[in-house]
Amino acid sequence: MTRNANTEVLDRLHSLMHGLRRHLQEAMRQDGEGLGPMEARCLAYFMRHDGATQSDLVQHSGRDKAQIARIVKALHERGLLHSRPDPDDGRSQRIGVTAEGQALQRKMQQHRARFEKAMVAGLDEKERAALLALLQRLQDNVGQA
Repeated sequence: MTRNANTEVLDRLHSLMHGLRRHLQEAMRQDGEGLGPMEARCLAYFMRHDGATQSDLVQHSGRDKAQIARIVKALHERGLLHSRPDPDDGRSQRIGVTAEGQALQRKMQQHRARFEKAMVAGLDEKERAALLALLQRLQDNVGQA
């Protein structure tokens, strides 16, 4: 029985994502200072979106508001996040990453960069551009651009 080409594409994408997840989980065990996967994603989100709110993260992640509140609280308690009042809405807090959180996030980014480099090894610039264009088309096809 021959494999369906669409199934092969999906299986390969799944395998790549699983490999990345495995690599990052191992990195968190080594250098993550006890961060869980959702904590690491939360920290990364606030690194990319300095001054965002918990509500912003809830909307972005699609996770439960209570779950995000627990994670943000835990990261505050560990000294990885800090908050400041929103000048436009006194009920909201704008969240940023502390220097300690930034250092930890940089370590995690280094692990991710090593995985990315290994994944695209041997691809020239033209091949990378073609791959990105194809991946964008796949995202567009499923409405997740």
